[in-house]
Amino acid sequence: MSAPMPQPLSPLRRSALKLAAATLAAAALPAVAQAPAWPTKAVRIVVGFAPGGTTDVMARTLAQALTEALGQTVIVDNKPGASGNLAAGEVIKAAPDGYTLLIAPTSVETANPSLFKSNLLPSRDLAPVMSIGRTQMYLIARPTLDVKDARQLVALAKSQPGKLSYASSGTGTPPQLAGELFKQSTGTFITHIPYRGAAPALQDVMASQADIAFDPGIAFPHIKAGRVKLLAVASDKKSPFFPDVPTYADLGIQNASLDIWFGVWAPLNVPAEITARLTRELNKALAAPALKQRFGDLGAEPVALDTPAFKKLLADEGKQLSTLIKDRKIIVE
Repeated sequence: MSAPMPQPLSPLRRSALKLAAATLAAAALPAVAQAPAWPTKAVRIVVGFAPGGTTDVMARTLAQALTEALGQTVIVDNKPGASGNLAAGEVIKAAPDGYTLLIAPTSVETANPSLFKSNLLPSRDLAPVMSIGRTQMYLIARPTLDVKDARQLVALAKSQPGKLSYASSGTGTPPQLAGELFKQSTGTFITHIPYRGAAPALQDVMASQADIAFDPGIAFPHIKAGRVKLLAVASDKKSPFFPDVPTYADLGIQNASLDIWFGVWAPLNVPAEITARLTRELNKALAAPALKQRFGDLGAEPVALDTPAFKKLLADEGKQLSTLIKDRKIIVE
């Protein structure tokens, strides 16, 4: 008696068997293809400036928000020196695993390579992630200076070449670069007096030891109290803090605007899924009202530019500042 002929499998049955076989085969493979979720340990944000400054406070505010969002501690590690170059160098050497990041002003990439004799080149050796905010600068004058606005200041400076002075937080810092842009744009000669920081520069303007300064947002209470005069917003965009004060664009001053931008960088070759997660969480943090208020206390605004927009900002600012530094022969010893 012959055995019965096997019945052909239905298409549905064949599909089910193939799926089961594939599942068993996948289960038998060693678990090496899947990367562990990020982060699984503490994340370090390196800041190239001392605690308490604008960059540091921004970083600490974001570190707290990221700690809550990521479920891992995010710490701020201050490595001050060489206008942020020491911190940038440390992140350049870090492993590309998402556990070491840099928060810095854009000048670390756009100005420092032209100011310092160094092989450090962040535009080549770091990966920009996104911007986190900006501060505008404010053209302020000593209370006894006989001008009411920036136009009168230009007229006075042209009538007395070299007699007026401007205080800055140091050679090569954004306030000094803003001063040189202003002089270049307006055709004026105003003597530069460098200080060790924005606070002592502001103090000497209030004490009438210097005539003007390009303030990075720390003079707000003194402006409101009348201890210094606010002549203009040193930007092409209106200030959210002084919306009625004219900007350079309002005054017809061209090619002199210099906002101070801040951003996040990572070592080269950090996996895309890590930077995507980081970007999502940073965007959420920057949208929070409490963070906006904290940044506002610094005279800053949270501004989230994605990677392509941030790269364009860096390229444009780098071109502007490298040309200025070369033309004005600005060197940091």
